[in-house]
Amino acid sequence: MLLFFSIAVGQDKKGSLEIVKDQAIDILQESRLIFMRSPAETVVKEKTGTKGTALGFRIQIYSGPNRNEAYAAQSRFQQQYSDISTYVSYTQPNYRVKVGDFRSRSEAQAFMREVRKNFPTLFLFTEQVNVYY
Repeated sequence: MLLFFSIAVGQDKKGSLEIVKDQAIDILQESRLIFMRSPAETVVKEKTGTKGTALGFRIQIYSGPNRNEAYAAQSRFQQQYSDISTYVSYTQPNYRVKVGDFRSRSEAQAFMREVRKNFPTLFLFTEQVNVYY
């Protein structure tokens, strides 16, 4: 019978670690904190400047085959939230009404909690949204 024993020996050598970080990372982190702290209404109301698109979030408030119901849901939403954009689309066999141009998921979810009392069936979608620079 053959037995092998190994002994682990620790090393007491000390080294140095240098962290190199670009200043742009700090700037991006600060701007993200400012953006996350700003209320949803201020972001939506600022529709000046150059219009573009970016990956963001929209909330679906209606989905169904009835065109009249889709436009009625859109109208009802616009009466309550006139400053939020609405979008109606048709993909056979359903009409869909989506609202908002939210840049962050947390902003969209906060708005969903507010809207849920009047529109109980809500879904959150990731898609290209309109943004203003």
